[in-house]
Amino acid sequence: MSTLAIVLIVLVAIVLIAVLLGFLGARARDRRQAGHWEERVRSADAALAEAAASDRGWQRETMEQAARAALAEQRPDWAARDLFLVLVDDQPGIDEDRAHFVAVADGGDEARVVLARRGELWVAESVE
Repeated sequence: MSTLAIVLIVLVAIVLIAVLLGFLGARARDRRQAGHWEERVRSADAALAEAAASDRGWQRETMEQAARAALAEQRPDWAARDLFLVLVDDQPGIDEDRAHFVAVADGGDEARVVLARRGELWVAESVE
């Protein structure tokens, strides 16, 4: 067997091991974060329900549409698999209200979208 063939076999083996370790690491990270996200989502859902009870501007569908539109505008080549409401900041009045969403792509990449309320509309304040 030639030296070149041996070198190529070793390189392919290293690449396969790196891919396997990356996959296993991503699965382990997802398992570690699963409970964390569930807790934050439950907390945000409770806060959203409380905010909606006192103020009719907190419609989740409208907020999610604004978050998805902001993602499409700021990151057109990035597709969100899941969108989680993780923080509801309901201040007195409506001009200081904020909602934080975390979008997760298929590869596990995350983007945080902060929405601010302007009258009856929700607009993206930032996409990180």
